[in-house]
Amino acid sequence: MDEEIYEVRWHGRGGQGVVTSSELLAIAALREGKYVYNAPEFGPERRGAPVRAYTRISKQPIELHSGIYNPDAVVVIDPSLQGEVSYITQGLKRGGLIVLNTTEPNENILKVARELNAAIWYVDAYSIAMEIFGRPFYNTPMLGAFVRASGIVRLDTVLSVVTERFGKEPKLAEGNLNAIKRAFETVKKYEW
Repeated sequence: MDEEIYEVRWHGRGGQGVVTSSELLAIAALREGKYVYNAPEFGPERRGAPVRAYTRISKQPIELHSGIYNPDAVVVIDPSLQGEVSYITQGLKRGGLIVLNTTEPNENILKVARELNAAIWYVDAYSIAMEIFGRPFYNTPMLGAFVRASGIVRLDTVLSVVTERFGKEPKLAEGNLNAIKRAFETVKKYEW
């Protein structure tokens, strides 16, 4: 972690586990001895409404408790949001990171990423979720993809946190662990 504070903004829709992903990342970073801040941001509180969550990670105590306006990374859980380029990339730092749930980044996101000199990583979290859960639960596959793309926390730490979080439901825990590992292994970096 080169930056004093590493900021991640998560984008998705209500019911997709955006807040859970941010929280799991924060707990993993905390377990690794880092300081964290984690918060959700809701619009209209209904399933399908846009939702953002924020994760700050630092080696020093964090005194900033607000939304993230200039993230180091954005994680786009909902594949339909890739079309809302200005919304998801707003304020992204030059040289930042974009992690997408898609089979292929679209031209508009590629254009903005190139302008910002941002790295794009992408994974087909939809297919992973459908194969493992039979439902479009994208959040844990996207967490696995982000962990690989960013290197901000270790995979084994995230897996330990997920095991504890879902431990009372062994089948759910196993599915989430498999989804994270599969996305970690299959996420791709877009090569210019």
